[in-house]
Amino acid sequence: MLKKIIISSVFLFFLFSCKTYNVLEEEHPSRDMKDFSYDPKYEYKIRKDDKITLSVWGQDDLSVGSVYGIYNSNEVYGKWLLVDINGNIEIPRLGTTNVIGKTIPELKDEIKTKLKRWLVNPIVDLKVLNKEIAVMGEVKNPAVIQVDKDQNTLLELVSKAGGFEMYANLKSVKILRQEGENVRVTNIDLTEMKDIPNQNIVLHPGDYVIVPSKKSKDFDKRVSTIIPFTTVTSAAAVLINLL
Repeated sequence: MLKKIIISSVFLFFLFSCKTYNVLEEEHPSRDMKDFSYDPKYEYKIRKDDKITLSVWGQDDLSVGSVYGIYNSNEVYGKWLLVDINGNIEIPRLGTTNVIGKTIPELKDEIKTKLKRWLVNPIVDLKVLNKEIAVMGEVKNPAVIQVDKDQNTLLELVSKAGGFEMYANLKSVKILRQEGENVRVTNIDLTEMKDIPNQNIVLHPGDYVIVPSKKSKDFDKRVSTIIPFTTVTSAAAVLINLL
């Protein structure tokens, strides 16, 4: 059931993007790795539909999903501020605040400055609850994985998905990244062990990892279905035709 949900989500992701790719069949949709190169200055920017918790030390009436309170309220209990279609959230006392495209440090500084009208030295903490990376295909546990960091390596995410399955095509691991109305795609060859430091690229929240299967998987499935119902001679003929 989980695999069906994930696959459906990816299909819709591609369907409504301005550019779509047949990423499972194209061997090298993009060789331009510089679009996915490590950027030490990268910071996640708040997006529409993000779920944000706001914590103000000692001020429960100003907090939503506070990590400071005695009774923590978080995503499990439905306590968050949702970024609406206009990029706004409603902050207690401060009212409508535009947050779209801002980093967490930027928004924290803005809120602290505004709260100084009432508080001497406000301590503010913010968290985006739905920072996620999807890992699909030939891994043991395909899933949408929640991440707290902005910088996450490919192999780190694959390990969280349980590692590769036997039929994983490690020569053609695909990484997809939404940038505005476009989707950037790159191909990673993890069989090049000498180049693993470069191939183990850094992923950002919102990225998709697709691990396609080897063509032999379909072959083996067909063989396992056909052979029990054939003679040795006919099985040999079938194998030749399939190969």
